[in-house]
Amino acid sequence: MPFVYNSYAMSKVTIRDIALRAGVSKTTVSFALNYPERISKETYKRIMAIVEELGYVPNPFARTLTTKRLGAIGLLLPQKIGDIFANSHMAQVISGIGEECEQKEFSLAILPLVRGKIVEAARKSYVDGLVTIGVGPDHEVVSLLKKNHIPFVTIDGEESTSTINIGIDDRGAAKDLMLHVLEQGFRRIAILSLEPDTKPRESGHFSLVVQRRLEGFQRALGEYGLTLEAPQVCVQPCKGSIDAGYESARSLLLRGTRPTAIVAMSDIVAIGVLLAAKDLGLRVPQDVAVAGFDDIPESIISTPRLTTIHQPAREKGMEAARMVMRMLDGAGGSHIRLPYQLIVRESTRLP
Repeated sequence: MPFVYNSYAMSKVTIRDIALRAGVSKTTVSFALNYPERISKETYKRIMAIVEELGYVPNPFARTLTTKRLGAIGLLLPQKIGDIFANSHMAQVISGIGEECEQKEFSLAILPLVRGKIVEAARKSYVDGLVTIGVGPDHEVVSLLKKNHIPFVTIDGEESTSTINIGIDDRGAAKDLMLHVLEQGFRRIAILSLEPDTKPRESGHFSLVVQRRLEGFQRALGEYGLTLEAPQVCVQPCKGSIDAGYESARSLLLRGTRPTAIVAMSDIVAIGVLLAAKDLGLRVPQDVAVAGFDDIPESIISTPRLTTIHQPAREKGMEAARMVMRMLDGAGGSHIRLPYQLIVRESTRLP
């Protein structure tokens, strides 16, 4: 095939070049790139064919001047990236955000901790709006975002006048899960609490999710004359991973008086508990019952299948992204509380 010289390949293609080739104004080209609904389908197709032919790449800064937007939403991560993507629940949340961004032609920027702090990641972000996870109204990042008029929505945060939150009733879900365990007759109970990611205050001891779930567990225990501080009950912090669940379970199950049930605040931890019980030759649930939280895909293929709380992770992400986009369009935000469901499987159901 003979070589065809293309003068456009020798210099950066501009909107003016496209407009000249298409026989339209630069404004029409700008509409095709940013607001295609403002021009006819025929004109749009002709312009985009030329855009593809010339290999035009928009200048993000010029686009910002035209649309007053970057076309990007940022997700502030409360943990290290590796820990986040190792947890199927968080991967589904991010997938939901990404799907909504894809549909609305927004980019999704993943913003990891900077020097171990969310607020530092927010300071370095270059996006139109943000989604945060587990952040309460008195967190320092909230003050920063509000001061700079950056629209943001929290997932698993707190419903307040200063934060718009997408989540479930964690207290109610935790209570239902613990009541189920107690109704099966288990009384020596270990709770594997998630180590805090973000705190309600700098001096706080728990993340918001952990705090609410412990309150739900407490309410259920109270109906059976127990408390979180009772001798039969143990609360042990645990990182959100299979390995952490495994090691925590081994230490609990090798005690002289081992728990008869272990309730984990995430399925990924509970799966580690199941593996530890198997390696120690213990039967689940006859020797030790195990329950989790999230209903990740792995919970249905574990051995035995895992009792858990189903929460709509993907929908959380989608609703959060939609809410941020509505706020960018000038609409007000509102809290959304999604439904949850107790899923009882073989890991707590005695024969």
